[in-house]
Amino acid sequence: MAAASWALQRSIYQTLSSATALTDRLGGDRIYSKAPQGQALPYITLGQTVTLDWSTGTEPGTEHDLTLHVWTRADSAEEVQEIMEAVRALLHDQPLSLDDHYLVNLRHEFAEARIDPDGETMHGIVRYRAVTEPQQQAAA
Repeated sequence: MAAASWALQRSIYQTLSSATALTDRLGGDRIYSKAPQGQALPYITLGQTVTLDWSTGTEPGTEHDLTLHVWTRADSAEEVQEIMEAVRALLHDQPLSLDDHYLVNLRHEFAEARIDPDGETMHGIVRYRAVTEPQQQAAA
């Protein structure tokens, strides 16, 4: 069985990379775990994931706090906001399919847009909270 956090991250990547409106806005499939050196802007990186036990007395479960990063040119505050909103529309409360797990919920929790310390890059930070259960538990 795949780890729930890995299954969730793969599903998020698949959802974002298969959304034509988003990839068109990014100029291609520019969604990475780690962006290649010198990658042209804009792009999205999958950031930190924190997992917590969400089990009840009778059923196992996992809570996930996921961070996505949106990178654009510093003069493009509108672009970073539009990309973050496109990501929100694709992920918030959507029933993503996960290998070996059931997604109980996926909720947008937080978004921030700011100029990166380099002064040339706009950095969008988006956080999501998800809860998953093993598939056999969800079917019971």
